[in-house]
Amino acid sequence: MIMKKEIVSPNVRNFIMSLRDVGYTFDVAVADVLDNSIAAEASEIHIHMLPEPDLIFCMLDNGNGMSNKDLVEAMRLGTKNPNDTRSKLDLGRFGLGLKTASFSQCTKLTVISKKSNKISAKQWDLNYIAKEDEWALLTPTLRQLNHLPLFKQLKAQESGTLIVWQLIDGVSKDDLSSTISGLRKHLSLVFHQFLEGAPKYKAITITINNNPLKPFNPFNTSHPATQQLAIEKLKINKSTIIVQPYILPHHSKLSQQEYEQYATEDGYIKSQGFYLYRARRLLIYGTWWGLHRANDAHKLVRIKVDITNEQDKLWDIDIKKSTASPAPEIKNDLKNIIRQVTEKGSRPYTGRGRKIEDKTTTKFWELVPHDSGLRFALNQSHPLLEKLQEDLSESNRQLLDMYLKGLQAYLPLESIQAQLQQNPYELQQTTMLTDEDIKDIATKLKLAGLSDEAIKDLLKTEIFKNHKELFNNGNQ
Repeated sequence: MIMKKEIVSPNVRNFIMSLRDVGYTFDVAVADVLDNSIAAEASEIHIHMLPEPDLIFCMLDNGNGMSNKDLVEAMRLGTKNPNDTRSKLDLGRFGLGLKTASFSQCTKLTVISKKSNKISAKQWDLNYIAKEDEWALLTPTLRQLNHLPLFKQLKAQESGTLIVWQLIDGVSKDDLSSTISGLRKHLSLVFHQFLEGAPKYKAITITINNNPLKPFNPFNTSHPATQQLAIEKLKINKSTIIVQPYILPHHSKLSQQEYEQYATEDGYIKSQGFYLYRARRLLIYGTWWGLHRANDAHKLVRIKVDITNEQDKLWDIDIKKSTASPAPEIKNDLKNIIRQVTEKGSRPYTGRGRKIEDKTTTKFWELVPHDSGLRFALNQSHPLLEKLQEDLSESNRQLLDMYLKGLQAYLPLESIQAQLQQNPYELQQTTMLTDEDIKDIATKLKLAGLSDEAIKDLLKTEIFKNHKELFNNGNQ
């Protein structure tokens, strides 16, 4: 028996509002649209964003272009089956990216494409669709297109596609400068492999308002202090996942500008972890996928994960290509890699921590065992402290001892740690003691009639080890 059926069409106006609220940010939306240009084998992509007379966004590529039939299909929502096999260059999956990304930022999307010396144009106007209550794809006339930025350039090209956003409400004119700055940083990171090029891939050019983007490689691979660890290849079914761990240089190896650049706007703590690339395009970064807890000791660890566009099901990649999660069968392998890499990644800090035990220098502070742990303590054998205690009365020695114990007990470790992580170049602790201060201390000590042995001990201290000339009458 055939069941009775009813055709229930969606409320177009309400559906449009839902379609616009997928959760794209401006940067992610532009990157999603740019994916289409890369899939079309473009070598140049030019973005213009202009405030006058109305805010407008344009993206022109010199890719393969589309015929009128192909363009109509490209404008269709859900034009692709996500399970179909695709070209290795294809960065899409659901056939929704161009449309949903654009609708999240504007209510009028125009796509103009040139192929075989023919120009085709189609337009989605969401206000018109809502008014007519039907999915009516419009065909603008050439007269309506002539005023659009970059349209003349498209006409002069052999092939290519121009995407135009009008009636933009995702960003405002007032924020245009910061919006463009943020977009440059985002695209420089997400598409850095395309901007860099490789032996098998020619570098592409991306410009924003005529300014070329420079690739931002988050692993700082060109720096000699960056550690590139052994590549791991994970075999899942018939797929291969390539994992390349990196340990970034300690801040002492970098200039302040370079250190801040590689911290990114999120900071080193939030930028540690996995960086997932799909077909050379960075999808998400700065995540441990719940397999490890972010902490200061591992802030220099970044692990590159390369997958093909055939592995989407293993990673649960969403429409926006901004979230992903590895399948259970991958997680154990990733956990093993995390353990190996984080052990090595903490060494730049634990190694520097051990320097306090240096026996060639008499330190003010020392690390001493206490019960089942450790604590920082003032060096009670420091020559300056011993000299001071000699000249004090018993009551004043007791007061000094109480003061020093309080100084040690309330050492602001958490604040020190936070500042070292967040602002290592702004901490200028040694400037509290000037060259004049050091000279003055040396003069007073010499007047006190120190023995040769006492001077020898002083020359090992942090204050005087680089100022031996101040005791030129003593042992050098």
